[in-house]
Amino acid sequence: MRPRSGVPSAGRLGLLDATARENLDALGWTDEASIDLLWSLSRAPDADLALRALVRLQSALGEGWPEIDTLVRSNKHFRGRLLAVLGASDALGDHLIAEPSAWRLLLDDVLPSLDAVYSSMLESVGAQPEPDSSDTENLVYRASETGPGAVGKLRLAYRNLVLQLAAHDLAATVEDEPVLRLHEVGAYLADLADAALTAALSVAIATVCGEDPLTTRLAVIAMGKCGASELNYVSDVDVVFVAEPADSTSSRIAGEMMRIGSLAFFEVDAALRPEGKAGALTRTLESHIAYYKRWAKTWEFQALLKARPMTGDLELARDYIDAVNPMVWTAAERDDFVPEVQAMRRRVESLVPDSLKERNLKLGSGGLRDVEFAVQLLQMVHGRVDESLRVLPTVDALAALTAGGYVGRDDGANLSASYQFLRLLEHRLQLQRMSRTHLLPAFDDEVGMRWLARAAHIRLDGELDAQGALLAEIRRHALRVRRLHEKLFYRPLLEAVTRFNADELTLSDASAERRLSALGYGQPQRALSHIRALASAPGRRGQIQLLILPSLLEWIGRTPDPDAGLLNYRRLCDELVGAEWFLRLLRDDGVVAERLMKVLGTSAYIAELLMRSPEAIQLYSDGSDGPKLTAVDINDVASGLVASTIRRQDLKQAVAVARSHRRAELARISSADVLGMLDVPQVCAALSSVWAAVLNAALTVVISESERERGTAAPARIAVIGMGRLGGGELGYGSDADVLFVCDPIEGADEADAVKWSQVIAERVRTMLGSPSADPPLEVDTGLRPEGRNGPVVRTLAAYAAYYDQWAQPWEIQALLRAHQVAGDNDLGIEFLLMADRIRYPKGGVSNDAVKEIRRIKARVDAERLPRGADPALHTKLGRGGLADVEWTVQLMQLRHAHEYQSLHNTSTLQSLDAIADEGLLALDDVTLLKDAWLTATQARNALVLVRGKPIDELPGPGGALRPVAYAAGWPDDEAAEFLENYLRVTRRAKAVVTKVFGA
Repeated sequence: MRPRSGVPSAGRLGLLDATARENLDALGWTDEASIDLLWSLSRAPDADLALRALVRLQSALGEGWPEIDTLVRSNKHFRGRLLAVLGASDALGDHLIAEPSAWRLLLDDVLPSLDAVYSSMLESVGAQPEPDSSDTENLVYRASETGPGAVGKLRLAYRNLVLQLAAHDLAATVEDEPVLRLHEVGAYLADLADAALTAALSVAIATVCGEDPLTTRLAVIAMGKCGASELNYVSDVDVVFVAEPADSTSSRIAGEMMRIGSLAFFEVDAALRPEGKAGALTRTLESHIAYYKRWAKTWEFQALLKARPMTGDLELARDYIDAVNPMVWTAAERDDFVPEVQAMRRRVESLVPDSLKERNLKLGSGGLRDVEFAVQLLQMVHGRVDESLRVLPTVDALAALTAGGYVGRDDGANLSASYQFLRLLEHRLQLQRMSRTHLLPAFDDEVGMRWLARAAHIRLDGELDAQGALLAEIRRHALRVRRLHEKLFYRPLLEAVTRFNADELTLSDASAERRLSALGYGQPQRALSHIRALASAPGRRGQIQLLILPSLLEWIGRTPDPDAGLLNYRRLCDELVGAEWFLRLLRDDGVVAERLMKVLGTSAYIAELLMRSPEAIQLYSDGSDGPKLTAVDINDVASGLVASTIRRQDLKQAVAVARSHRRAELARISSADVLGMLDVPQVCAALSSVWAAVLNAALTVVISESERERGTAAPARIAVIGMGRLGGGELGYGSDADVLFVCDPIEGADEADAVKWSQVIAERVRTMLGSPSADPPLEVDTGLRPEGRNGPVVRTLAAYAAYYDQWAQPWEIQALLRAHQVAGDNDLGIEFLLMADRIRYPKGGVSNDAVKEIRRIKARVDAERLPRGADPALHTKLGRGGLADVEWTVQLMQLRHAHEYQSLHNTSTLQSLDAIADEGLLALDDVTLLKDAWLTATQARNALVLVRGKPIDELPGPGGALRPVAYAAGWPDDEAAEFLENYLRVTRRAKAVVTKVFGA
């Protein structure tokens, strides 16, 4: 209840300024007759700001002040408008003080009519209709005043009109005045912009043409918020110009109109024209049509959703709208519609720093652009067949989507309310200083939040004060809008397929398929059948699916292959039909669900692994130290794999256990890879560790079984030497395990029997691991052994030493550079490596003849080994600057210099490159190029396996097949072309280094 007796204190009035009492004394507002006036002042958005402005206005008016004082006391409508605008806007307060007579504009109880608005703007510069347009609806005038004086008069006339609108918009915060609805304010501001630019155009015509006749027809098309009649108080006004003819005169008039408008009112922006800022400012109608038919991007058609005739030659403007409008409603049928829409969404999300996303009303998460983007996308999808959706304002479009059954009634109403609330805050923020801003005050800024709450007419709410209530509302609406894709896209799909809410939603199968197609699903009919099957699952499973599917579908839709992702999800659900933990985990842990959907929509390789090792999904959550997928010690995994395998007495059981452990570990590694949690060297090291562990387990089990069969201990020690990428700890997903088997008879054993036994053991290991399976293959390759495939699979240590001392070919010496102990008897493995050191790092270095032979072999490999028809620029292994090029270059440097530099005694390509740089054997820039190429090619090769599910070495060319590979390699979905360009650039530069080294 409002107190009526006793003069309230400054504190009770909400006045925080220490000089408030002095200001009240200066105004004479400290007696009992001023009580109602003071309580009105207390309701101003910022009472101190309003009070200071009143004192300044009193000083500016001098003897004219008593008239205002009398009106403020006697006319509550005038009082509400004056105090509200002075308490909400510094800038408009300054305007009132600079133009003391402007206060009389606040006496009118109604806003100026549209005719009055145009008259005010045109009369300010003495504009008269052009002779040829006086009898038409066209808005073509010529001003009698030009130059800086015209700009000043236009600015004053426009600011007066904005002042009147703002006063009526804000008055309800102070007195019981009618509330202007958001759409009314936006539409009125758009009308003001139309009138303002009509006047600016009149000045531009007079400036360019002088007294000469106007020889061009010029139409101005409103775009963006102005085109939709939902303009902000302070906003760029987007325009497009159409001219007949589009000559230098039309271009000069258009440019002058933009210059005058930007000086007098607001920024006038023509960047939405064909070719953007690089394109001609004016074009003929025919030129516009030709551009949109041939060159326009999806975002340009999305921009045309808001296009309407604004000013100038309105007949030409209407012809333009009639010509381009049909193209808008077929844009969703374009092949590039989905990737361009996804790219636009990502660009919007990337425009705001993370630290400001919560406070940015427009571009932040759950902000205005989220709603606008979603509504426009739905219009383009369904507006092709439903003309009722072809409306311009966002609120009207959302209402039409709801009425048409494309959005549920509750969803539509809630999103409309949230959108209008956020737009209201945007209006108030911009009014404060008449500046273009979308940034909320810092949430701990009590003064700023209090002012905004009061300006937005938010009052106390239970235990919350005004700013507390505002913050709660901001967060509530942002949370609601954050789920707009569920609300607008996916929830209606579920309601359509289940028909649970037929009275609220009439989305047909055809409409649902159009929506899925626009969201990136290439086979919408199949996708809809998957959704129907998942949502219709019996009992508790179906209820959980209905709850989680909207979010899952959105996340799948962000991947390069939503169709595969949805199919993989359905298959996984069918596989885990009895596992209650699975759906509960997805329901209760959004992080797991989002990560899983990204993986399923990206990698056929991982999807197959998860079908057989679903327990790996439980590692998708976060632990106290971060993602559980990376909170694993690969050494612990390796030892656990060996321990659990060798406990099995039966060989088949042991094989199954080893495969199961390997499968789960591959699922973990590849999932962490796709999710960006592991870099390339970490992935390679983990894969190499798994392979070594599998070999160790298999060898141990086979030896144990043999000893049981023989009834005696093994006659020999056996070690497995990793070669190639296994020896270097740099395996990829598609790599075989290159190995050598070495044995050494135990004391007293016959050497022939020991070797024969070892041969059997090695073959059993290879057979055991290479047996057919649904898992990724386990091929053990012994092709790098002495004499190649013609030589024995197993030799004794002494036999290896004798062979290498007498017969070793240069390629065999080169192969030993990557030899490393990986399984079996560790002491024997080390003995082999010490023997190998004599061969690969001989005193004085390898012979010049050997180096020449390596160069010859490399030239032959380049000429002959690339598969027929393969593109050398795209082959990751054998192509230009690919893995083989880099690895051969490193190995040549080792052969030439390892006898001098101990640091080159290393089996890892990357570590050897670091050593080469440290020793100064190659320039640092050259080494960097080689490392970049090796990492880039390895990542690309791994991505190919992840996407295709099988070893592939050649990258696809530009197009749809490249997108998932680039995405799996860590590139954004819309940057596949950039991924390929980077690959080609990096490998081309590396090839130059390779050529330099091999030519030296």
